[in-house]
Amino acid sequence: MVAACDGAAKINPGPAAWAWVLADPAGTPQRWEAGPLGRTTNNVAELTALAELLEATDPDVPLEIRMDSQYAMNAVTKWIAGWKRNGWQTASKKPVANKDLVVRIDALLDGRDVVFQHVLAHQVNGDPLNAIADAAASTAANDQTPAGTAHGTTTVPQPTPATEDKPARPVKTRPNRTSGSGRTPVLKAKFPGRCGHCNTRYEPGEKITRIATGWGHHSCRDTAPTS
Repeated sequence: MVAACDGAAKINPGPAAWAWVLADPAGTPQRWEAGPLGRTTNNVAELTALAELLEATDPDVPLEIRMDSQYAMNAVTKWIAGWKRNGWQTASKKPVANKDLVVRIDALLDGRDVVFQHVLAHQVNGDPLNAIADAAASTAANDQTPAGTAHGTTTVPQPTPATEDKPARPVKTRPNRTSGSGRTPVLKAKFPGRCGHCNTRYEPGEKITRIATGWGHHSCRDTAPTS
C-alpha cells in the first residue's frame, strides 16, 4: 500500500492537527483520516500523523510512506540511533524533543516492511497523496474536528492549488549579529516562508531564526545546525 501523512499548525505553536491518506498500489485513495491536536507545534503534528498512520494500517502489509517533513522522517530513521546511545539526549546534551512520540513510532515500526519517501510540499504537479493529507490536516487544524472515511466522509479532501512561496522576509536586523548566548536572534516573520530544516511552512508572526540552510522555525533551532 502507498500512503502519505502530514501535520499542520496554524502558527507554530498554534491550532494543530494530523492527517493521513492510504491508497492502493495504483495510487487511488482508499481511506483517509484527520484529527485535531489543540494547540501544539508543527513537529508534534507531523510525528502524530505518522504514528496514527502506522496504527491504522495492517503491520503485515508492506507500506510506502510519503512525507514532506524531513524532521519527522529523520527523527525515526536516522537520529534515533544516536539518541538511544546518548540516553535520549541530543549532541548538545539536551533532552530529545517529542521523545514520547518518537518512542511510540519506533515501536510501531518494529518488524514492519516500511519504506519512507520524502516529497516536497505545496508543489505544482507535486505528489497527489501528500497534497490530500496536507489539505485534510489544514482543515482539521482550523476546525479542530475529526474527519475521514471512519467518520462517514465519502469524499476525498481537495488540495488547494499550489502557489510559489515568496522568499522569506523577516523583520530587519543586523546581519550575522548574535545574542549574548552566541545564537542568532529570534525574529517574527513578516511574510510566509518555508523552514530550511523541516521544509514546512511558517506564517507571518511566527518565531523564526537563522539556521545553516536559511531561515527556519524557532522550534527547529535545537535540531538544525546554525549558520
